[in-house]
Amino acid sequence: MNKLFLAAAITGAMAIPAFAADYTIMAPAAPGGGWDQTARAMQNALQTEGISGNVQVTNVPGAGGTIGLAQFVNQSTGNPNALIVGGYVMVGAILTNGSPVSLANVTPIARLTGESDVIVVPANSELQTVDDLVAMLKADPGSVSWAGGSAGGVDHIAAGLFAKTVGVDPTTVNYIAYSGGGEALAAVLGGQVTVGISGLGEFDAQIQSGDLRALASTGAERLEGSEIPTLSESGVDLVVENWRMVAAAPDLTDEQKATINADIEKLVTSATWQQVLETNGWVDTYLAGEAFETQLASDIAATETILKDIGLVQ
Repeated sequence: MNKLFLAAAITGAMAIPAFAADYTIMAPAAPGGGWDQTARAMQNALQTEGISGNVQVTNVPGAGGTIGLAQFVNQSTGNPNALIVGGYVMVGAILTNGSPVSLANVTPIARLTGESDVIVVPANSELQTVDDLVAMLKADPGSVSWAGGSAGGVDHIAAGLFAKTVGVDPTTVNYIAYSGGGEALAAVLGGQVTVGISGLGEFDAQIQSGDLRALASTGAERLEGSEIPTLSESGVDLVVENWRMVAAAPDLTDEQKATINADIEKLVTSATWQQVLETNGWVDTYLAGEAFETQLASDIAATETILKDIGLVQ
C-alpha cells in the first residue's frame, strides 16, 4: 500500500503544471508617464495571458531613470525575475547626468514600442499653428517654455532639434523637465508653460476633450487615425521618434535569458498586447536578441552626437 500510495503521489505531482515565473517590473519614473504606462501594460498582458502568475510594478523616479537604473543594478544582480523598462529617454539621461551606471550594466531583452512626440498647447493659447510657435521662438527663445520629460530625453532632444532646425540656438531653449507625464500635463493645463512635448499617450485624453490643442507630431508619418499634422507637413524638416525597451538584471545565465526572452515574445504577440498598442497609439517595434543589442549600441552613439550638437553634453 505504501508503494502504491507513493506512486500515486508521484504521478499526481507530475501532473501539476509548472508555475509561470513571477516578475517585478521597475518603472524608473513617477506614475503617469510613458515608462509607467508601459510597465503596467506589461503587467496586465503578462497576467491576462497567463504568461506570468504574478507581476508587480514599482516606481523609482528621478534623473531620467538613472536613479532607478542604479538601484536596479545594485539590488537585482542575478535575479531572473527582475525587469526594468527604459528607452531613448534613459540613453540621453545617462549621458547628460554622467551616470556611473549605464545600459551596459543590464541585460537588454527587447525593444517593445515606438512613439512619436506631440507638441501641445492649452486650448486658450494664442499659438494656433507650428508657424506661430516658430515666430515666437525666433522673437524670444526664452519666452517659450517647454514642459516635457527628463533632461536629455527624447522630449528635450526634440525641443532642441526643433529650435536648431528653425534657425534658433538650441542652447537657448527654455526646457523644464518633469519626472512624470502627469506633472508635465498639469503644468501645460495650468498655463505654467507655453507648450508641452511628449508622447501622444500622455496628452491624448486632453486633446480629445478639447483642453489641449495639438500643433504637430514629430514622427515621419501621421499617427494612425489622427488628424495631427507632422512637423514635416508643417514646414519644419525634422523627425524624432521615441522607443521603449525592457531589460533584465545583470549576470544572468543563458538559460535564464532565454526564458525571459520567450516570455517577452509571448507578450508582444498576444492579443492583449496588440490591443494595448492600438489603444495607446504605440507602434510595434519589437526587436530582440543580438539584433536589438546591435541597434541599441548604434542608438547610444547617435544620441551622444545629437546631445553634443544641442549643447547638452560636452
